[in-house]
Amino acid sequence: MIVKNVIPALLVSLLSGLSASLAKGFQRIMTFVPVKSSPSFPHVISRRIHDPLTLMTSSTSSSEASTATASSRGADDGIRGVVFDIDGTLADSWNLGFQATLTVLTEYHNGKNEDVLTPATYPLTSEEYHYGCRYTTPERLARHVGLEPGHPSFEEVGEALGKQFDDYYVQLVDEKTAGFYDGIGDLLIRLHSGSLVGSNGSGDENIPSSIKLGALTNACVDYAHAVLKANCPQYLAPHNTVKEDGIYHRFSSIHGANSVPRPKPFGDGIIQCCSEMNLHPSQVIYVGDSPTDAKAAVDAKCRAAIGVLWGSNDEECLSKEEGFKILCRDVESLENAIRKYL
Repeated sequence: MIVKNVIPALLVSLLSGLSASLAKGFQRIMTFVPVKSSPSFPHVISRRIHDPLTLMTSSTSSSEASTATASSRGADDGIRGVVFDIDGTLADSWNLGFQATLTVLTEYHNGKNEDVLTPATYPLTSEEYHYGCRYTTPERLARHVGLEPGHPSFEEVGEALGKQFDDYYVQLVDEKTAGFYDGIGDLLIRLHSGSLVGSNGSGDENIPSSIKLGALTNACVDYAHAVLKANCPQYLAPHNTVKEDGIYHRFSSIHGANSVPRPKPFGDGIIQCCSEMNLHPSQVIYVGDSPTDAKAAVDAKCRAAIGVLWGSNDEECLSKEEGFKILCRDVESLENAIRKYL
């Protein structure tokens, strides 16, 4: 436990009242990137824990696929639920988070130093931002301003910066800033409707009933709700115009770092999602893009964890995590990976 000290009154005054000015400045400087399209080739890397990585592509033979499928299934029964990370997994929101982070850090710096920076000149690279995304928002921001765990002000500064970040970051979420990656909406609908056909590893098809959906992020829970709501109108059930039948209302459990006992890499959040989904963790797989996602899935004792490579971490990073049994380069590969557990 980090010892909490009272920070100087000057720091409090510098951090208070920034939300309005930050939001205004953020709107001026932020530029958005288009939602990424998935690569056109299916590409799955599959392994058992402690086994070397092997490559599965669309050219993999049926016998090889059956062997990989059988080895990846940890039990006879198929899964009943999938819990997803949000940023870098469901939603292409990295530019929103990066620009918001630069704005918060710039205001913090300018309040403490004579030299004035802008978000464009603040010394934080996209690589450093992506690496920091494995932490909760307060810890990430505290590290970005040069503090390390154990510093007397680490928790206080992190919490203050995190609050300023959340106060307006959530309000800027929409389909443009945090849109789903191509194919994600359709995948969620097919999972929930039970129309995604699974395989038992012997060549026989298994058509499951509805798969329950959950979402768990290391951002705040309000952000999780905002992202799913923003994407809800875009992905309604086929031939149904009722808004309540959209993506958002298909999630049985939605949580963030501030709504669970301990954030990822601990498994508390996944366990809480499973409880609200009325499922045991062994009936659930977790999908994410970070080392902390793999560790949380292992800690919660999920059936398996699947890593995606379109988020903040690359294959070199995620392949080191034994918790990830499969790594996917695109949404088509993710769908194929999930089918192995149905």
